[in-house]
Amino acid sequence: MKSIKFVSAFLLLFISCACTTLAGKEEVGAVIARRAQVRSSSAVVAADLKEVVRGDELDILDSVTVPDTGERWLHVRTRDAEPVEGWIEARNVISHEMIERSRRLAREDGDIPPQASGQLRASTNIRFSPDRNGNDNILFKLESGSRFDIMGWKRVPRPKSSDTTESDDVPKSGTAQPGSSRRGKKEEEPEDTDELWYKVRLPPSVSPAPAGWVFGKQVELTVPSDIIFYRTGREFVAWQRLGDDEAAARQSDAKDKDAAGKEARPGSWVILEKSSVNNPAGTDTSDFDRIYVLGYDKDRQEHYTAYRSPDVNGFLPLRVEGKGDTKTFTVRVQGAGDPQDVKFKTYINERGLLKVEALGEIPKANKAK
Repeated sequence: MKSIKFVSAFLLLFISCACTTLAGKEEVGAVIARRAQVRSSSAVVAADLKEVVRGDELDILDSVTVPDTGERWLHVRTRDAEPVEGWIEARNVISHEMIERSRRLAREDGDIPPQASGQLRASTNIRFSPDRNGNDNILFKLESGSRFDIMGWKRVPRPKSSDTTESDDVPKSGTAQPGSSRRGKKEEEPEDTDELWYKVRLPPSVSPAPAGWVFGKQVELTVPSDIIFYRTGREFVAWQRLGDDEAAARQSDAKDKDAAGKEARPGSWVILEKSSVNNPAGTDTSDFDRIYVLGYDKDRQEHYTAYRSPDVNGFLPLRVEGKGDTKTFTVRVQGAGDPQDVKFKTYINERGLLKVEALGEIPKANKAK
């Protein structure tokens, strides 16, 4: 009899442990909305039980789709000292599995500095790949006005189906995209056979998922106010500071942002430019066609052209290395053969002016006939 009781107790303990183990395997998610409510049910008249904020972790216990609205709700449990169970709209939560996929995307560019910066001009889906033929690769929807670093871009063939999720609105006046043109009326422009996508890195304040792809027509490039007025017929597609310690400069810029949210601190820059006339849009075109270095005279408090390259077929990434006034930057340039790295040295001469010297031959651009 004692043996039977012992076995029964052992089985109960085993079952209890098994349940605990299974509970530990419940899916975990993170809140991506700025603020959201955990509610008593998925009904319209449900009570608010707990407010959660971006980054909060939740145990996902179950999910349902409301028949009338088609909205998906998650049954969740908060991870507070006193957990609260309730329901939250699925659009406000992202699973840890999806966050990890996003982290893998971010690790692909782990040693590459941001090439440019931008913000969303409308609420837009962030995707795992530059493809809007379906919804399987959607990471989540990012709210309008969200800011991010641009790590690179890619042109892909335009989807054949007209049934796409994203808007085809053109960018705001005064903004630009690589290979795009602001000249002429929209109705006179031929329909693009390809489309631009940006690979972006998101700060934790915007999303717990650090990286993804964004449809280019929804992105406004946030060219720093320090250099935006120096465009002369070509668009700025990438830019990095010269002369200052990069980490210190970026920290200072974060404090000295102007009303538009762009870096306002004056300084020297290396800029990559793109002409839509010399390089029409296409999936096999170069990322930029000219290198422009803008120096800054601290005594006169004015900028000057330190270097302007001949036309090139250039490709990302742009890398700036070194400290102080002597730095190097490297880009990839294609001539008759495969793209090759070309390094440039920057230094201050005896007159206090920024000088740029190519440390190798610059392949000339192959002009289209």
